[in-house]
Amino acid sequence: MNKQKTMTIEEKLETTAKALRSNNMQAFVVQDCEQAVQKVSELLKEGETISCGGSVSLAESGVLDLMKSGKYNFLDRTKCANREEVEEIYRKTFCADTFLTSANAVTLSGDIYNVDGNSNRVAAIAYGPKSVIFIVGCNKIVADLQEAQQRVKKVAAPANGTRLELTTPCSKTGECISCKTGGGMTAGCKNQGRMCCSYLVSSYQRHKDRYKVILVAQPLGY
Repeated sequence: MNKQKTMTIEEKLETTAKALRSNNMQAFVVQDCEQAVQKVSELLKEGETISCGGSVSLAESGVLDLMKSGKYNFLDRTKCANREEVEEIYRKTFCADTFLTSANAVTLSGDIYNVDGNSNRVAAIAYGPKSVIFIVGCNKIVADLQEAQQRVKKVAAPANGTRLELTTPCSKTGECISCKTGGGMTAGCKNQGRMCCSYLVSSYQRHKDRYKVILVAQPLGY
């Protein structure tokens, strides 16, 4: 049995938090969604401009409700009337004070792994907003980048494909076609609705504490 399977949730989160801090990121371990929302409220300043990527974790945790509370200038793409307005929100996000998101996986060694279809989410994570806050459930902690890749191919992508009612093969079979046909991280379908187009591994951060990772001791999102 590998080390990750024998570790308790608390041990996993503390080990991951320590690794993230060694990579010049802030990391916080909280026990539940209530504490996660409280931590986010401590990290945000009333009136600041915030934005987010599409995230089930933000909704499930209650963080999205906080963002919509009126305390902040929330660049909310769900209120856009058309695609042009959505694209404008994407561009304004680069000048936001804080971008909130989750992660597809976080490794025990402190790497944050994200895969994106439209690429606005990974773009904002990599550059632009002054601060990035990640809300990450314990279900997304993995041993290494190889396991992170498999998690996306067998868990995150199929679940999101079903949620978004896409016609991707993974949404029908429950796993990426590359799980059977072989190939590395970027192998996958050629479907127009493919969600796995851009890949980002966030490791050591040159801008200390720009990343703030809240690790929650309960499952969140996909």
